[in-house]
Amino acid sequence: MPGPFPGPRDLNGRAARVTFACMAAQMAMGAVYLRGPLAPDVLAEFGWSRGDFMFAATPQTAVTALCSPLAGFLTQRYGARPVVTFGVVWLGLLFWGFSEMRSLWHFFGLSIGVGVLVASVGDVAVGAVVSKWVARGRGLALGIVYSGSNLGGFLAATFGAGVLAERLGWRHAYLFYGLGLAAVLLPIVATSVREPPAGYRPPSLSVGGAVESNASADIGIPLREALRTRSFWLLWSALFLFYVYFISVTAHLPLYLTDLGLSRPAVASSYGLMVGIGIAAKLGFGLIADRFPPKAAAVGCFAVVSAAAFTLLGLGAEPGLLLPFVLGHGIATMAQNVVYPLIVAHCFGTRYMAEIYGVIMLALFPGGIAGPVFAGYVHDWSDSYQQVFWIYALGTLVSLAMLAAVRRETAPDTPSEPGNGGRAQRRSAALP
Repeated sequence: MPGPFPGPRDLNGRAARVTFACMAAQMAMGAVYLRGPLAPDVLAEFGWSRGDFMFAATPQTAVTALCSPLAGFLTQRYGARPVVTFGVVWLGLLFWGFSEMRSLWHFFGLSIGVGVLVASVGDVAVGAVVSKWVARGRGLALGIVYSGSNLGGFLAATFGAGVLAERLGWRHAYLFYGLGLAAVLLPIVATSVREPPAGYRPPSLSVGGAVESNASADIGIPLREALRTRSFWLLWSALFLFYVYFISVTAHLPLYLTDLGLSRPAVASSYGLMVGIGIAAKLGFGLIADRFPPKAAAVGCFAVVSAAAFTLLGLGAEPGLLLPFVLGHGIATMAQNVVYPLIVAHCFGTRYMAEIYGVIMLALFPGGIAGPVFAGYVHDWSDSYQQVFWIYALGTLVSLAMLAAVRRETAPDTPSEPGNGGRAQRRSAALP
């Protein structure tokens, strides 16, 4: 049963400023969505196959996954501000590079840079710092933060691809959108992203009174202990299957819709709606997660992911399914950013969350690479996505079952210190 809505008691003052600055940092990650709607133009100019194009994009996923633990380590040691500030500066330089792209190997190298960008301004650093500032209302705060990537993606698809590329060409779209967005975001991020001061406790914890497990105090088990728990590997495996589906479908969707006969403006608007709806989705799921247990919110989110995956299977035969798919896929896959850090904090606490979540994000490496490349080459061979979409839809059901099996691995009110012998106590207190 859901509890009473706790209200965003901690989301004010400096905490609110940090939250919205982290949302701005996530807009830099959303700029990466510009590549999807511009893919038909790029392929038309260079004559690359879809399989080769997706293969050349694989460094992004690999580098994002491999750099996520590093982002977690740097955030744990130096704070989130230098990590995300670097990412915003890198955005401008990177998109300038895309505007000068001349070969497939050039694209391959730039994809490495995209991976660095996503790891820098992605979920790990901003999620960890905001979780420290906000306890009661944490779901809403994370929803606000992660909606930034959708706002950036919506602007990239509608303004970058739908306006700049239409009028000036895809090269100038990369150049002007990347440099302009970086110039706007840099002062916001550099001046407002801050770690809490030493000894800080969110107001809802300082005044006493219980809070739900998704708004726990600064407790938790270290990474080496988390690696020995069942929940860690269930969360890792479920995220792997999610990325196989999400990254593959998101990468190929503009090409698939083009195959179905949609014009570039129609593809851009559909893609923009899919990304833009994530703003409302993340805020909505954030509010839901503040009222329901984190596990219930995560399972509900992944149930919608699976429903959208099966809707996609009928899109080729029934064009009327496009809107339901775009809405379902956009809502659920974008809300994943909110529910996953919440369930990680629920299972392991917040003290070592940056490091633990960073290692869980390694699931992006095999999942995000295998999915789009496999789909690209299967399409080149069979001239169809249908077989791949069936495999990925079934995978979403498996990931849903895995999330349903996770449990809390640390007692909600007992801080953990490495080597204090408290693991047995925490495990005995684990909740289903």
